[in-house]
Amino acid sequence: MDPDALLTALADPARWRLVCLLAERPRPVGVLAQLAEARQPQTTKHLQTLERAGVVTSRRSGRLRVYALRPGPLRDLAASLGRLADTADRAGGPQETYDRYGLSLAAERLAAEEPGWADGRSFRFHRSPAGSPDLVWRHLTEPSLLARWWAPDDLRVSELVFEATPGGRILLEYRDIEDTGRTGDTGRAGDAGDTEGVMDTGGSDPAAGRGVGVVVDARPGERLSYRLSPHLPDGSPAFTAHVDFDIRAGAADAATGPASGTDLDVRYRITDSTVDSADFVAGIEIGFGQSLDKLVSAVAAAATHGATDTARTTPRTAARTEGKQVQP
Repeated sequence: MDPDALLTALADPARWRLVCLLAERPRPVGVLAQLAEARQPQTTKHLQTLERAGVVTSRRSGRLRVYALRPGPLRDLAASLGRLADTADRAGGPQETYDRYGLSLAAERLAAEEPGWADGRSFRFHRSPAGSPDLVWRHLTEPSLLARWWAPDDLRVSELVFEATPGGRILLEYRDIEDTGRTGDTGRAGDAGDTEGVMDTGGSDPAAGRGVGVVVDARPGERLSYRLSPHLPDGSPAFTAHVDFDIRAGAADAATGPASGTDLDVRYRITDSTVDSADFVAGIEIGFGQSLDKLVSAVAAAATHGATDTARTTPRTAARTEGKQVQP
């Protein structure tokens, strides 16, 4: 079955009417034309299109040509459409996230009546990465590792600067994960405190999101705090996010022995909210939660496979990933 040819054939209302008539019983061309209230030459052309698409068949019976429906291709098409619907509807999938974001978006837009409408709102997250506090710290502060997780599921980091020292600069830009665009130059390598950008990959669409900020507190393996302001399409700040990461070694367990892994507590607080920030605020819980889940996966992979050894021994290039209005 050629689904494109079949869908094209069925898309015409006149041909769909003929398919419906043939579903009842095989009929000759003349009768189909009468029932469809169409001219016979036009009806014949439509039937020939349906036959080429494989959805009807015909045979001559005496002086008449009789057409009949072939149910198989329709069942195959229905099964293909059903699989598409099942893919979209799978539990925890992108469609479910899209619908959740839509509900949150509607509520936040109603609430955004005046500047400062979301000030004081806070979100708390807890994760337990299966890696040491030092490994988690590196994933929180090294651009090449940050770029692996600092965007929701359907976004990628496209530009990133993170200077992990108090007063250090932060720049984050992100795009749709499938907006690959062009490949540009990598940023320069540097030690802690140096400016490190991510590979500039460009893209076919404008960046889905961009934010700038500053590091407030940086205590390796213990605490990281920063302010980050996502930008509205006109380049003005939507709000200021105050993000605090508290990092500590996982508690010892009587059954498993010494402490392993890391307990990571995150607080995300909003100030300076504008009326137009509702679209961003609506995505914080979903988008930042997804990013933290990716952090846990990245740390686990590094702890298991020693993936960060290469990062220690080779020059670190600026990371660059891309995303949208679900906030990192």
